[in-house]
Amino acid sequence: MQETQPENGANLDTRVQVDAGRDIETAIIDLSDEKQLAHLSRGIEALVMISAEPVPDAVLAQALATDEVTIRTICVALSDSYEDQDRGFQLAYVAGGWRFQSHPEMADVISDYVIDGQNAKLSPAAMETLAIIAYKQPISRAQIGAIRGVNVDGVLRTLSQRGYVAEIGRDEGPGQAVLFGTTASFCERLGIADPSQLPPLGDFVPPAHVLEALEQTLRADVE
Repeated sequence: MQETQPENGANLDTRVQVDAGRDIETAIIDLSDEKQLAHLSRGIEALVMISAEPVPDAVLAQALATDEVTIRTICVALSDSYEDQDRGFQLAYVAGGWRFQSHPEMADVISDYVIDGQNAKLSPAAMETLAIIAYKQPISRAQIGAIRGVNVDGVLRTLSQRGYVAEIGRDEGPGQAVLFGTTASFCERLGIADPSQLPPLGDFVPPAHVLEALEQTLRADVE
């Protein structure tokens, strides 16, 4: 991101106001150090890009070894820059942190894209993830990933786009992770009133004697 430097090379006072319930803050960024500014800007973009949830100023500041006001100032500048360039995405301050999201003006394009993919079959990975959410909801992204043993960001995005799962709350523990659950559309597709009408998991578990025989076979193989 290029900025016009003051002729005297002095620091630039940048006043920032963000829709985050906070007062106007003042940050001083040394624009004469273009390399440092570029490093922080790229660092913010990279960290926000790989994060599944909005990233707070404090987290970005700690990761990039700077202060929160500097982070806030650069984020707002980046956000304005994307807007000025008519990008299809935004850097937005949401739920206490920064995230990349599609531009509202692209809603029609995204809607058409999602609808066009509604008839495509779900992959086995998506079906497995959907089953986990259906039977374990409310459940966090990390819990789903732990059960499946793989990253589930892409699959969750697909299921959300299809309208089968949605964010239904936040965990009360540290970090307040987003919790996912199934939607009315999911129940409608299955012809049930609510998830309580899903078939019991016991219907899909082999009888006790079969499990015992399987366990003995596995032990024999190990020995």
